[in-house]
Amino acid sequence: TQQLTLLHTTVGKAGFMTACYILVVPLIGLLFGRRCGLKHWCSVAIALAGLYFLCMTGGGFSLDLGTLLGLCCAFLFSCHILVIDYFSTRVNGVKMSCIQFLVSGAISLVGMLIFEEPHITQILIAWKPILYAGVMSCGVGYTLQIVGQKGVDPASASLILSLESSISVLAGWLLLGQKMTGREILGCVLMFLAIVLAQ
Repeated sequence: TQQLTLLHTTVGKAGFMTACYILVVPLIGLLFGRRCGLKHWCSVAIALAGLYFLCMTGGGFSLDLGTLLGLCCAFLFSCHILVIDYFSTRVNGVKMSCIQFLVSGAISLVGMLIFEEPHITQILIAWKPILYAGVMSCGVGYTLQIVGQKGVDPASASLILSLESSISVLAGWLLLGQKMTGREILGCVLMFLAIVLAQ
């Protein structure tokens, strides 16, 4: 759903819509009797404002196909966070991560063969990004999420995970020399303050 969102809207809007899981996780949690205090809801509001400044670079908010797909993505990310919260204290986190990647890889392989036309030469040309995304971004990142969520409630975990958008902007500035606007800096600061307040 995140990839489909990117086909129908800008990267900034896709990032904002995806990170709306910070609002969806505590809302779904209410259905299962998990209540958040006023401090957490204030943190969510501040983080959403920060995400808006960080990701929305013009055009505002509109309810189009990209927005609907982005909200669907936020819902699915929220379900993932809540599933990890449920299982992380019951099973070995590293084993859970390995099973998750095995199942996800098998489903993706079937999808690739049905909807794509893979060519070994193209795969070999892109081996570095594929290896990085597979090992670091997915393997290490999601495994650390599973292990880290053992001691954190899902609503707070969603706020911490939302720092991804701030960190990507900062990394682009530090590593790639990309310029940060005052609006993006304000967004990063608001998100950081929200997480400090929640914790």
